[in-house]
Amino acid sequence: MKGLNEIGDIRGKRVVVRAGLNVPVKDGKVVNDFRIRKMLPTLEYLSNAGARVIVIGHIGREGKESMLPVCTELNKYLKVLFGVDEIGKIGDGDVVLLENLRQEVGEVENDEEFAKRLASLADIYVNDAFSASHREHASIVGVPKFLPSYAGLQFEQEIRELNKAREPQSPSLFIIGGAKFQTKVPLMEKFLNVYDTVFVGGAIVNDFFKAKGFEVGKSKISETATNLNVYLDKVMLPSDVTVVNGGQQNEKKPEDVLAGDKIVDIGSKTLGELKKIISEARFILLNGPLGPYEDGFDFYTEEVVKSITESLAYSVVGGGDTIASIQKLNIEDKISFVSTGGGAMLQFLSEGTLPGIEALK
Repeated sequence: MKGLNEIGDIRGKRVVVRAGLNVPVKDGKVVNDFRIRKMLPTLEYLSNAGARVIVIGHIGREGKESMLPVCTELNKYLKVLFGVDEIGKIGDGDVVLLENLRQEVGEVENDEEFAKRLASLADIYVNDAFSASHREHASIVGVPKFLPSYAGLQFEQEIRELNKAREPQSPSLFIIGGAKFQTKVPLMEKFLNVYDTVFVGGAIVNDFFKAKGFEVGKSKISETATNLNVYLDKVMLPSDVTVVNGGQQNEKKPEDVLAGDKIVDIGSKTLGELKKIISEARFILLNGPLGPYEDGFDFYTEEVVKSITESLAYSVVGGGDTIASIQKLNIEDKISFVSTGGGAMLQFLSEGTLPGIEALK
């Protein structure tokens, strides 16, 4: 896999950059520019080298959203034109952003003719969309078949940093949260023999409590039954939890949860136990919040994140709500590495590669 340091003289050449631009937009404005900022070094590198840069990406799932708010946000950092009609007008060092790829059905279907059409726009292909590289879509795995292809700066950094998380220094701690049980448990299973401590939080911990025979009340559990008994002695579970019931909020031991309770977070005793392990760790991997962040249960996730920044551990963090907590606290620079990937991060940590990586080889 070649990086930008091997791209050679590109002045005057058209370079199509697959960027990770799937960012949250509200009322026509980008509300979290994390992924945009992370891909700027690649755009600046190519622009400064005199390339004619054509940026492609997707936003949203259905293909209904427009890239225009992303273009507006990009223009806070460098001049970016918008739309396919601008391609013929760009000169050396200019940058143009095209409309949402998912407005074309050929993107998700990995249609070869659509990939050829994208490839015809340029002389060189650069993938800087690590966050989308777990998907076998035309712009990720199709275009590299027809153009000289390179990894962008953020793409290479993701691989370097996440490889560290696959072989952590000891003592090591893996904190796994969130609600997507089926995507998280395979990684947890893999890392049980890699990390010294694997702590399970978020909604996925409710399945573990249920496996122990505890009442979980109205708590969220996975729809697919999985035998977790073999893992119960290997993972660290919360020793207390925060529950809500009829508008009241309390902390309880997991075995004391009632049928009317809903588990929404860890408790203060668990936080103290986690802080001790964090303070002694040399490497910490965090993926996913410990409570439903979007519903306002952010206190314990933020306390854990702050403890990580105060430790001497090398820290790798990922997951949308986890990143939101870091940005809210303005401590991004105190985390060793914050990944742009969600599903891509989980798949890379589990498998050590992605379709987008293989396509560049």
